[in-house]
Amino acid sequence: MKILAIGGSGGMGRFAVAAAQHFDTVEQIVIADLNADSAQSFAAQMNDKVSAMGLDVSDATALGSAMVGIDLVLNTCGPFYRFGVPILQAAIDAGCHYLDICDDWEPTVEMLKLDQAAKAAGVSAIVGLGASPGISNMLALIAMQELDSVSTLYTGWDLGGATPEEQSSQKGASAAMLHGIEQMTGEVKIYRNSAYQITKPLSPALVGYPGLPSLTGHIFGHPEAVTFPHNYPQLQESINLAHGGDIDSWLLKGILGLVNWGLVSRERAAALLAWFERSRAVGVEEKSPQAPPAIYGMAVGTKHGKSASVGVSWIGDALEAGGEFELGMGAATGIPLACGVKFLLEGRMSAPGVFSPEAGHIDPREFLAEVFEQLGKLGKLSSTALDDNIRISYS
Repeated sequence: MKILAIGGSGGMGRFAVAAAQHFDTVEQIVIADLNADSAQSFAAQMNDKVSAMGLDVSDATALGSAMVGIDLVLNTCGPFYRFGVPILQAAIDAGCHYLDICDDWEPTVEMLKLDQAAKAAGVSAIVGLGASPGISNMLALIAMQELDSVSTLYTGWDLGGATPEEQSSQKGASAAMLHGIEQMTGEVKIYRNSAYQITKPLSPALVGYPGLPSLTGHIFGHPEAVTFPHNYPQLQESINLAHGGDIDSWLLKGILGLVNWGLVSRERAAALLAWFERSRAVGVEEKSPQAPPAIYGMAVGTKHGKSASVGVSWIGDALEAGGEFELGMGAATGIPLACGVKFLLEGRMSAPGVFSPEAGHIDPREFLAEVFEQLGKLGKLSSTALDDNIRISYS
């Protein structure tokens, strides 16, 4: 298996490459990055399977040429609202399988429309196989499987823990910060009353997570809200929520307001958001046991004819800020992508088409178990057992 890792020396991609280089069935990984020097410097730290090249993905001819002889494209090149669709289309045209960590809902909708083209080309493509989306989808799918019927689906996460890695090939505005600005301004899509709706981001939503006091989440534009009803049309509501990270502070609202009013560009706002993140990172606060989970999926429906809800959360010492095993955003996102490589190589997900993680072609417990095993190899977990890393809460 020959892999083209686009953005493979970035803050997320480097973790996927570092893990995938050790898979026996991986013959070669070519890191492709706009910053060729950074790609070559990172490749030199890897084993002899890994090489590097400079690539401007906005050059369609160069992008197509880079995929010649490649079996699998790993795309961690953001922001995905710019680069998601064209890179997937190029992979389908080249007959390459495809995995990415797309976290923007708009390109996700467009990429799912390439399903028939991927099927015709025999290409298996999975979009959004990172932390959120990715892990969050698996947690929510487990929650759904615990109920007889499901009407409402929530995915959620702590915005305060979503900080970019310091090591990256990027120069200028962070793709992660650009993503945040994109999904917290303008309008976003959710699913409510059995229909897709456009709404304002950061609108509050009250959620009764099992075993916790009612929590107020804030609507955050993300693929999970639109992919779950795409795969499970019986749902009546699907919303992605964020909490924490001073999400309701006047300072953050001020930055976003400047964008909404057209007074600053998204790039300038991304720089301000990065400053905001640094300015609030003064110390580590002890998390209350009554606080919302760091990342979770929650399903509401029925069990044995009675109303019921189930929450499934990722727990453990890796998610404790400032702890011995503290897990950064790069590893939390890149390692699931590497696990996707492993599953694809082992034939545990091989159906042609374009899928989101919860489409039913991946066993969520098996996948999460593999993620925790790989994180354990990085020294990020004290225990890799599935039961020590996820908690299922029942109403």
